[in-house]
Amino acid sequence: MEWMILPFKRYAEFTGRSRRMEYWMFALLNIIVYAVLAILVFGIMGAGGGFLDSYDPANPMTIYGGFFSGLGLLFVLWWLVVLIPGIAVNVRRLHDRDMSGWWYLGFVVASMIPLVGIIAAIAYLVLMLLPGTDGPNRFGPDPKDASSAETFA
Repeated sequence: MEWMILPFKRYAEFTGRSRRMEYWMFALLNIIVYAVLAILVFGIMGAGGGFLDSYDPANPMTIYGGFFSGLGLLFVLWWLVVLIPGIAVNVRRLHDRDMSGWWYLGFVVASMIPLVGIIAAIAYLVLMLLPGTDGPNRFGPDPKDASSAETFA
């Protein structure tokens, strides 16, 4: 649980390095929260709340009216809560690979281009799966180094 909430403790800290464990546990926390919210929203609103009653097949945008009202706003609220820590943990994870945090912006922009976005997403996933550089690099000490006291400070 400590790894899941560590990005919130380092809320807007874009300096330093983050281990794979911190990045992936934060991703797992987001998946769990979004799954629970989906069960709440679709379970309560979909079962008897008339969530899909207002859906018009001729206008696919009508589904968003029901989704982003009431309990659906919890999705937006959680997204706003994790936006800054999510960007920060991505930047720190790139720092652990000895890459500039600006690469994250490049991957976000590349993911918006059709077909290129698929390749960019796969490349980014591979980068996040690779281990960080051993020892200190230009972004700070190795977070796996037990003698580094500032890792969890």
